[in-house]
Amino acid sequence: MEVENAAPGANQDQPLTVQQLTGQIQALLEGNFGSVWVSGEISNFSRAHSGHCYFSIKDDAAQIGGILWRSTAQRLGVELADGMAVVCQGSLDVYPPRGAYQLVVKKIVPQGEGDLQKLLRLRKEKFAAEGLFDKQRKQPLPRFPRRVAFVTSPTGAAIQDFLKVLHRRWQQASVVVVPARVQGKSAAGEIAQGISLATRLGKDIDVIVVGRGGGSLEDLWAFNEEVVVRAIADCAIPVISAVGHEIDVSLSDLVADVRALTPSEAAELVAPDRAELAEYFGGMARRLQAGLRGRATASRLRLQAVANRPVFGKPYESVQRLSRRLDELDHRTDRAIAATLQLHSQKLVAGASRLESLNPRAVLDRGYTLTESVSDGKLIRAAAQLKAGDQLITRFSSGRAVSRVEGIEVDESE
Repeated sequence: MEVENAAPGANQDQPLTVQQLTGQIQALLEGNFGSVWVSGEISNFSRAHSGHCYFSIKDDAAQIGGILWRSTAQRLGVELADGMAVVCQGSLDVYPPRGAYQLVVKKIVPQGEGDLQKLLRLRKEKFAAEGLFDKQRKQPLPRFPRRVAFVTSPTGAAIQDFLKVLHRRWQQASVVVVPARVQGKSAAGEIAQGISLATRLGKDIDVIVVGRGGGSLEDLWAFNEEVVVRAIADCAIPVISAVGHEIDVSLSDLVADVRALTPSEAAELVAPDRAELAEYFGGMARRLQAGLRGRATASRLRLQAVANRPVFGKPYESVQRLSRRLDELDHRTDRAIAATLQLHSQKLVAGASRLESLNPRAVLDRGYTLTESVSDGKLIRAAAQLKAGDQLITRFSSGRAVSRVEGIEVDESE
């Protein structure tokens, strides 16, 4: 009789199904917890393609899952990120397919930085002040690496993704996996030791990759530890940080010579694409051949043009033509000189004729005379210049005579 009256689940004869047990838990939680306010730090934040936000709210001792529906997220307008300190108001909910309870958030009040965010900010400021993030410190990656060291977990997906992409792009490079934990308390020390070990391999290593797949701020915290940052900064070999988290930038990303968003992208940065190189060199070969053919054709045409010049067919023709031209110029010069002499001779004769016509003696030869005053030697041109008793000298074509004025007659018409 006791078995028949026992409640379902009280013994093995009347077990509860998982769905029934979960339903009871759901009714108990949702019935005893209505609206509740919870303070903590955001962790493992992600936003689905649907727009719903999933995260954890944690403190030093525990954590609880949280969900923010898209409509609520749009209404609140709060940008959430790992490490934020918040106070959330919501109701408890049980998700039967996973048997997990979570807080359906209705309100969020940001409280500033969480402990991890604050520590991350302080370290970032410290290392920046030391110049560890300066671009001048960055080393260039080798163009064609022969050997790559990857400090990561040998069992993680990061190394598999890296090798897959590298093998497809550049098979000439070999990879040395330096095993190290990439999560947990001992991860930072092992990563730093791995970098040191890769460096001690010497010239055989062309580039070092440090990284892992994605995760929350806590999962990736080892790459924010000081021992890792300084190991990368002190490394003499170029380092790529491939911490697979596109949203948050770790301190390893900032101090490394090159940052890759994922291990796959690290493989793309490490080595060139074989197909692209083949196409590039093929194009160069084609351009070189075309250029050589073009130069050969141009040279052949120039040679033919030179060979077709008359100087090569009739070498003396040019000299003969120049000689004939010289004779023509000589003849023209003689004629020009003769014409010039004749012109100047004619001008000289004309000038002499004019001078002769102006010669006073010629006037005298035609029967004219010149009369001068004895007293002042002035030429007498009019009777009005004289007075009775003046002595005059009269010049003839031949000789002269001295006379005295006895009387003067003035022409009234003058």
